Amino acid sequence: MAKKFFWKVWLRLNKFTKEVLNDYIAEVSTAGDTKRNEDIAKAIKDEGSDLQYETLIDVLNRSDRWKRRFVLEGSSVQDGNVHMQPRVPGNWEGADPHYDPKKHRPTIDAFPTADMRRALEEEVGVEVLGKKVDGGAIIGLVTDVMTGRTDGAISTGGDLIITGSKIRIEPIDDKDLGIFFVSPAGPEVPVEHPLTQNDPKRIICRVPALPASLYTLKIVTRYANGSILLKEPRTIIYELPLTVVS
Repeated sequence: MAKKFFWKVWLRLNKFTKEVLNDYIAEVSTAGDTKRNEDIAKAIKDEGSDLQYETLIDVLNRSDRWKRRFVLEGSSVQDGNVHMQPRVPGNWEGADPHYDPKKHRPTIDAFPTADMRRALEEEVGVEVLGKKVDGGAIIGLVTDVMTGRTDGAISTGGDLIITGSKIRIEPIDDKDLGIFFVSPAGPEVPVEHPLTQNDPKRIICRVPALPASLYTLKIVTRYANGSILLKEPRTIIYELPLTVVS
């Protein structure tokens, strides 16, 4: 069955299995893009609901409040996607154990419902972007917008979508920073056209006029996190060589 959705994942080194070399765990690249009731209400409205946006927000917020209330009363709660079950973790020691709020903090376990499990199995595929360096920056994938290719073939004069981690060019007005195409046969060629998008996880840039050759894509930036800048520029290299095809 063809998949309708694809989760893009980074492979992050698993620090809990030190005895096993090259053991990685997957990290979904869009997990930080949290959708809230406002997004759900807008989606329902865009889908064609006759209910007012404010009414939808009110219903969703009331639903959240009552689910929370039922859990606080000690009940399990199940909606169409998740089953929530109250639990008190921690060890209970001695012949007459007592509740210790420092060790026995009430929490919940959440499990996907049968409908959610079936949807995950039937509709979701996984695309591996590459290995992610903990605390570092990486270029995970380069997509040629004109052709849709991700195999390293690029179109001169076209746009590239570069996805990764901590790749934002910052400060943008520093001429020593930016995106560069490096050829073994000549000097590196900078991207001089203004960037269409310049975010920590996604950049869209215009490919300069490049002679036919193999190129290494290089990003030089001082971006670290949020508004924090590195004292010295950091160079990020894309591991897959790029080839000009048109």
